[in-house]
Amino acid sequence: MNIRKVFQGAVLIAMMAGLPAVAAVPNTYYIDALTGKDTNSGLSEQQAWRSLQQVNSHVFEPGDQIRFRAGRIYEGQLKPQGSGHAQQLITIDQYGEGYKPRIQGNGVMPATLYLLNAEGWEIRNLDISNYGPDVKAHRAGVLVQLSDYGIASNIYLKNIDVHDVNGSLVKKDGGGAGIIFSNGGRHTRSKFDSILVADCTIKRCQRNGILVNGNWSRTDWFPNEHVVIRGNLIEGVPGDGIVPTGCDGVLVEHNIMRDCPRLLPDTESAAGIWPWSCDNALIQYNEVSDHKAPWDGQGFDSDWNCNNTVIQYNYSHDNDGGFVLVCDDGSAKAPQSCGNKGTIIRYNVSMNDGLRTTGKHAGFAPVFHITGPVVNTRIYNNVIYLPERDIKMDSTLVEMGNWFGYADSTYFANNIFYTLGTADYITNKSKRNVYSNNLYFGRHLNRPADKAAVTKDPQFRAAPLTGMHGMEALEAFRLQPGSPALHKGAALPDKTVKDLYGTPLLLTPPNIGVDGK
Repeated sequence: MNIRKVFQGAVLIAMMAGLPAVAAVPNTYYIDALTGKDTNSGLSEQQAWRSLQQVNSHVFEPGDQIRFRAGRIYEGQLKPQGSGHAQQLITIDQYGEGYKPRIQGNGVMPATLYLLNAEGWEIRNLDISNYGPDVKAHRAGVLVQLSDYGIASNIYLKNIDVHDVNGSLVKKDGGGAGIIFSNGGRHTRSKFDSILVADCTIKRCQRNGILVNGNWSRTDWFPNEHVVIRGNLIEGVPGDGIVPTGCDGVLVEHNIMRDCPRLLPDTESAAGIWPWSCDNALIQYNEVSDHKAPWDGQGFDSDWNCNNTVIQYNYSHDNDGGFVLVCDDGSAKAPQSCGNKGTIIRYNVSMNDGLRTTGKHAGFAPVFHITGPVVNTRIYNNVIYLPERDIKMDSTLVEMGNWFGYADSTYFANNIFYTLGTADYITNKSKRNVYSNNLYFGRHLNRPADKAAVTKDPQFRAAPLTGMHGMEALEAFRLQPGSPALHKGAALPDKTVKDLYGTPLLLTPPNIGVDGK
């Protein structure tokens, strides 16, 4: 007997009689690729379905649970139907012992897991791949898509392993990614509200890691909201790591991107973690290393059409392109673009960034690349550590570049600029640059005017070592008692409550660097 049908009948009778409706009881469905049969009910382990096609043919209801037998391989596309809601999510998970259920798309469809015009889903503990016989643009492991839908809420991806997706390496051709959220359509504006990507792994995916796409133009501003990307590992991905687009208030934290292979053609640009066309993005406690994109290639980026991006408490190291890019395409005008205003970069560590020695742009890799007419960028209480460098490497610490305009009102304060070689500064036609209370150690050419500069060894607690992974490596940048950086900082320009190590900021005047204790 199908319990749901009994309750649905009860609901109909109650409605006809004017009585309070009785809620339907959710079902749990089981799928086993070895012992299941599609002629079964699917409502018990003994009556499990067998194929993805059977799952795709069913429309699930709020509260339903879909369970794939662990230790099994399922080939094809998983395209579930139906929607839940915040109080009754539809969930996909595993059951039984063994490795996570492996869903192999084999490149047949653009995405192995495809959720279209649906909401109220929590999907966890799956292993997903989509490797085809040939590279193909727009290929993804997971695609969550809205088309003329409206607002889709409560979509959560947790502990999913996405790997071996051979999409295109060329962005303009359509690229490819491990996980993509995308909204569009021509008639009904669509957006996501309350989505989470947490504790997932993205490995060997081309071109990119995690993308959240949206309404980027300010003429059609309808931003995704309550977007959280947390605790993910991105490894062996040559392109962009995490890129939220068309979002307001996105939170990107505790993610790791590493071991990025040099696969992109010389015409391509990419970076680690960066918002585009976002307001109030918060990027914190992330580690990005080994990015080898032929252009850009920074660990972090505050891109154009963004307001009030905050990049804080991050660790960037051994990236070919440098630590951070702040940019605005000056040719993109209002009303489509709002420019780039109010970026804050604070309490981060950059270690041995700017290593590019090959390709078309060899030798260009400033630690800070600030280009285009960005306005009111505030960079304070960071540590930049440059070991001795190959003569082929860029020694520029800050370069203000031209992208149809130059930066205006950029503020550097309380940073430690530490080099064992030579550091240089290029300001070009940028204007209203302010350097205050920074510590400069080593040989600094064309150093900007800084009346309160400190030029002594900051006396880090331990000698920093290149190539060290993990946030624990940042313990080396704490200050010893008697450090000349203690109490020599300028008053903080923004409300900041703690340092890189979580210590409340109570000192007046503050310290220079990332240690506020």
